[in-house]
Order: sequence, then structure tokens, then C-alpha cells
Amino acid sequence: MSQPPVLVIGSTGKTGRRIVHRLAERGHPVKGVSRRSDPPFDWQEPSTWSAALRGAGSVYVSFFPDLAVPGARDAIEALASCAARAGVERLVLLSGRGEAGAQLCEAIVRDSGLDHTIIQASWFSQNFTEGHLLRPVLDGVIALPVGDAVEPIVDADDIADVAVAALTEERHSGRTYELTGPRLLTFAEVAAEISKAARRTVEYLPISPGQFHAALTQEMGPETAGLLTDLCAEMSDGRNASLGHGVREALGREPRDFGDFCSAAAASGVWEP
Repeated sequence: MSQPPVLVIGSTGKTGRRIVHRLAERGHPVKGVSRRSDPPFDWQEPSTWSAALRGAGSVYVSFFPDLAVPGARDAIEALASCAARAGVERLVLLSGRGEAGAQLCEAIVRDSGLDHTIIQASWFSQNFTEGHLLRPVLDGVIALPVGDAVEPIVDADDIADVAVAALTEERHSGRTYELTGPRLLTFAEVAAEISKAARRTVEYLPISPGQFHAALTQEMGPETAGLLTDLCAEMSDGRNASLGHGVREALGREPRDFGDFCSAAAASGVWEP
């Protein structure tokens, strides 16, 4: 009997594409879906969900744009019900560490009756190479409304490794993993690490939430600006000023340090002007 495929929702995102690659490389049947896949999966179009879920054994759930947005809880509840009807056995949910809205979504998955693993991830290293902070790095100024807050920045490759294990190994059933990097960093220290690796000056500029929101509104629109401003407020209140040990618990190794990430990123040329 053939093994049912792993379904990766958000297969073109930072974590999703890494998970698809790892699963395929290891010989696991895998199906990645997004708005442009065949069949498509669109969080805004629940009618697309059933076809995407059909035949899947386990499912990686990465919600777009973030579990903190209004409506995320209803969407996750509807997806869990749809997955159960489709015969899915296991959900692996990517969640935001310390996000109040995300915790409500976690509870829905835990109460769904499906086998599950929760991955609570801190700020991604790849936000500075693949996300909205790449342009500020290239411009030499990272402006954020987080003051002197510290964050244990985690590598998306570590998240992908834990997710693959959770999707394919029974021992992760019912577990919640807090995934962070191995040390706490202020964003001034983050800028210094990037500067050292890239061999050019990148500065951190603390700004007010109002300044941040206004700048993002022009670039991304008011909805995204509001979401990111709120997430920065949550991150800077101290709730994430501690290390998690999920990488070690799930994989038996230490997480990748941000300095090592920066060295590899600089060598790839992503931060060259």
C-alpha cells in the first residue's frame, strides 16, 4: 500500500518551500499547494480546500498572512474540520511564539481530535534576506519600533527540519515545540552581526510605532502596516525574552546561531548592493 502524501500548505513561503524540498529529497511523497498550484489552495477561498486536502496523510499548516489577524481563528477551525472530513490524520501548525491570536489557533488544533504538533517560532533570520527587511539591510538602516527588546532569532532551516520530523515521525505526536535561536539579541546587535558578515555598515534605528506604521502604510497598505506594527508591539514587551529548546527537543541538536546564518547569507551575495 502506497504511503499517503504529505500536504504542505504555503509551499512557496519561507518554511514551506524548504519543507517540500526536504521531504522530496528524503523520498517522502509530498504535495505542495498555494494559490497558484494545481489544485490551488487559497485561504480566502474555502471552496479550494477539499480538493487540496484529498488523499493527504499529514498536513503542514502555514497561515497567510499571520495567525494574529482577525479571522485566522475561524479559518483554522474550518480547515481542521475540512481536514478531518478528508481523512487527514495529522496537522503540524506553524505558530508565532508569544502571539495571543496564534495561541487561540493552537487551541483549536489541539482540540480538533486530529493528531498534531505545534511549532511556535520566534523571529526568522530569513526576514533579513527573503522578507520585508531585506531592502532596509541593503539601504543600511533597519528601522523598527522595538527599542532595546531582545529576540532569540531562529533560522527557517531549523523550523523546516523540525516540521519534517513532525510530519513523518510518530514520536512528535501531541508535542509543542518552542523554536528559537541559541541566544538573545537586541536589534542593534542584529545590525552589528549583519555588518560584520556583509563587511559594510548596517545600523539599527529605533523609531516610534506611529512612524513605523506610517512608513509601512505607504509601502504595503494600512492592513499589513497595522499587523506588523501590532506584532512588533507584542515582541517588544518582553514576552519572548527567553530561549526555547524545541530544536534540541525535536532533533537532538542545537539551533543555528544568527552569526553563522549571517556568514552564509553574506557569502551567497544576497546583501551585495
